[in-house]
Amino acid sequence: MRRALVVGNSDGIGLALTRRLAAEGWSVIGVSRSPHEGVVQHVVDVTADAFPQVLAGIGPVDLCVYAAGVGEMFDPAGLAAQTRTLEVNLIGAARTVQSVVPGMLAAGSGHFIGLSSLADVLISGDAPGYAASKAGLTSYLLGLSAALRPHGVAVTVVRFGFVDTKMAKGSAKPMLVSVDRAVDVLMQAVRSRRPVVSYPRRMSVAARALRLVTRVTLKR
Repeated sequence: MRRALVVGNSDGIGLALTRRLAAEGWSVIGVSRSPHEGVVQHVVDVTADAFPQVLAGIGPVDLCVYAAGVGEMFDPAGLAAQTRTLEVNLIGAARTVQSVVPGMLAAGSGHFIGLSSLADVLISGDAPGYAASKAGLTSYLLGLSAALRPHGVAVTVVRFGFVDTKMAKGSAKPMLVSVDRAVDVLMQAVRSRRPVVSYPRRMSVAARALRLVTRVTLKR
């Protein structure tokens, strides 16, 4: 039976993906900082010292999906929240790669998927830590994809816009995607093993255009 590890599976996309994979015959193990009844998981924060040891205890997997993520609006009195965003969204993903990819390389096969964001092209004064963490995650995973594919290991970065979860903050949420639709996109990524998947595509185009406007504004 194929084994999958989902990091950040206590709610939102991670929980829905865990259930979908299990329904399709995968043996699924989750890691999350919060427990969820009915889901096989280890409860640990991705920033904790014990996190790599927990992953080591899980053993080799065929698929690893990093779905953990946080994001806070900027508050000059709360810069620690921006630091934590970088630690969870980027460093937590890198720690996961460090723990699970060696087993995939030893097997000569495997697939690592990281959930990024269409915000990875933006310079954001509203949520600088979030945008920066996703930019770093996308760049890192695309680099890993090129480096690991010759060794039989696929790496995919999935760039979502607004998904109907607690992470979708703010009053404006254009082209909001349901969790079920997001999981459909992820399952397609599992099958295609493409290096990058962006959804919705129309929002990806809009995000690139907004980046150009932002850069021009910053140069003034």
